[in-house]
Amino acid sequence: MSIKLSVVDQTPVHGSHSKVAAPSLSVELAKLCDQLGYYRYWVAEHHNSVHFANPCPEILVAHIASVTERIRVGSGGVMLSHYSPLKVAECFSMMATLFPDRIDLGVGRAPGGSGQTSSALAYPNAPAAAESYADKAQQLEGFLHGTLVGNHPYQGIKVMPDANPTPELWMLGSSGGSAALAGQLGYNIALARFIDPDNCRPDIFAEHKQAWTNAGHKCEPNTILAIAAICAETEHEAKLRAGTAVYRKLAAQLGQREDFLTPAEVQDRYQQLPVSIQAAYDHILAGYTVGTPEQCWDEMDTLSNAFGCDELSLVTVTYSQAERLDSYQLLGGGL
Repeated sequence: MSIKLSVVDQTPVHGSHSKVAAPSLSVELAKLCDQLGYYRYWVAEHHNSVHFANPCPEILVAHIASVTERIRVGSGGVMLSHYSPLKVAECFSMMATLFPDRIDLGVGRAPGGSGQTSSALAYPNAPAAAESYADKAQQLEGFLHGTLVGNHPYQGIKVMPDANPTPELWMLGSSGGSAALAGQLGYNIALARFIDPDNCRPDIFAEHKQAWTNAGHKCEPNTILAIAAICAETEHEAKLRAGTAVYRKLAAQLGQREDFLTPAEVQDRYQQLPVSIQAAYDHILAGYTVGTPEQCWDEMDTLSNAFGCDELSLVTVTYSQAERLDSYQLLGGGL
């Protein structure tokens, strides 16, 4: 199976640079991936984070699209629970107009932050109930494609004077909870295996395809599997690099929050952990694709075949920007 490689960029706050540099480092990586032949470049949304520096993906998407030439650019994703579907449709339709056939709009139901930030984003109203996500997703699709039914209170609203072009629509999920909804509404689906590899299963794509078929959509759906991937010249070095991201995830599970640790600091911490916590660290690492370019591509081929998916999106979080650039460059050599 021929594989397209794409990127999900969480805009990590690298320890190698000042914190204020994080968004510009995403721009640097996007330019490199454009040159290497990666297919898409998506940026994520996080709020009140010490690790990830992008609370407003629509701004970074527009900027990256303006400084790249070929690569598709989009959100992976906009946390729709916080926002008006009309405003999201307006922002991304404007970008699709400025950058034709290059803009993707991926949405997700997660808050991307704490309950406190959800409350602040919704002020002076209460945060949207979880049950509202399906309605918001339907409205967003309706605004973009003019499919709101005749008796809908917002029917007839024009997002732009010209209905075209529109962004490519995607729905994000990690364990299948949104698969049927995405298929029913006509959203392509991206599975975030990097978040929950234990519950990210191939049958989720099948559930999405069945809902898509049942809804009568005329075209075929697209699918993406997003994986955590860290590459280096040697397997040992790759595992060292991966330690920063693995330990961050472990610390989050333990309720701890601190800046990224260097690979050496992670190894020192690991040696001091109880055996049970070391096992948890090892389990997280096993869910990552880590190794030399050959090892990573072998595993990516296996995942692509297992999920019946010809596009993989790589999430690479490292302590330094140089390590992240090198990882994408090594993996991009296989394109």
